Amino acid sequence: MILVLRENASQAQIDNLIIWLKSMGVDTHLSVGRYQTILGLVGDTSILDEDMLSSLDFVESVKRIREPFKNANRKFHPDDTVIEVGGRKLGGGHFQIIAGPCSVESEEQITYIAKEVKKAGAGMLRGGAFKPRTSPYAFQGLRDEGIRLLMEAKAETGLPIVTEIMDANHIPVFDENVDVIQVGARNMQNFELLKELGKLRKPILLKRGLANTIQELLMSAEYIMAGGNEQVILCERGIRTFETYTRNTLDLSAIPVIKELSHLPVIVDPSHATGLSRMVRPMSLAAAAAGADGLIIEVHNDPQHALCDGPQSLTPDAFSKLVPDISAILGIVGKELG
Repeated sequence: MILVLRENASQAQIDNLIIWLKSMGVDTHLSVGRYQTILGLVGDTSILDEDMLSSLDFVESVKRIREPFKNANRKFHPDDTVIEVGGRKLGGGHFQIIAGPCSVESEEQITYIAKEVKKAGAGMLRGGAFKPRTSPYAFQGLRDEGIRLLMEAKAETGLPIVTEIMDANHIPVFDENVDVIQVGARNMQNFELLKELGKLRKPILLKRGLANTIQELLMSAEYIMAGGNEQVILCERGIRTFETYTRNTLDLSAIPVIKELSHLPVIVDPSHATGLSRMVRPMSLAAAAAGADGLIIEVHNDPQHALCDGPQSLTPDAFSKLVPDISAILGIVGKELG
């Protein structure tokens, strides 16, 4: 349920209403937008008298929300959420490119790539330290050493770090050293992990699962937000379909759908979506045109010898040629890079 408040609603009236609602066991979420102030009610609202709430002179209207996700719902928060990472804004017209290798392999590799992607226009550095792999025999990442090397690259370039967490036991290390914690597609419905991440006050990049619906993605975001962490970035990275030519099928329609349903920023991962480096460019441009708030792109200095996902990685040179064209598209759709 949401209450749309009138322009003349006083802070004292709002505070008294919130106190009363909490006494009834209903939590609240106040959203002050450019045009409206909305009080979202979370919990068992069936006990509330809708007519009584409507009769309050500072309440313009009362609406029930049918969707199971509340905090992530645009009806709760009409304005786009803007997330700030190291002085860089994402969402609400601000577009960010996150770039770097699938896996951190060495100090020389990650530092070199970090410098190259920053020079080309990336605002954040991605790199896997803990790697979930389909095969137990594949490279699993440098783990704690990978985090240390990412911190070295950050020290060299100033780029905020984005890397994937796999286990709640790693949260203390990630909370201390990582700027944006990524939840991979395989862990999208690891609800116990999401609950723990909800206790942090740090941006969480949540990737859509391989076979999950948009509503399921939003419900996973709800797990994080229900814990009090409202800094969630949603990521479309392709879903599994009958098509096998590409690694996954990039669902570009998810961008406007999520934008309609939720206020959270949406980014796209064209690298994992297609699995083919030559497809990254057209899908990146298409994602920008479709309204995405950012991209996460894999860049490697030697893709043929990469320890993970080389075939889908751009070279630094190819990445540098892509960024100006993305910026041109953003000018058309009214967004700004960086």
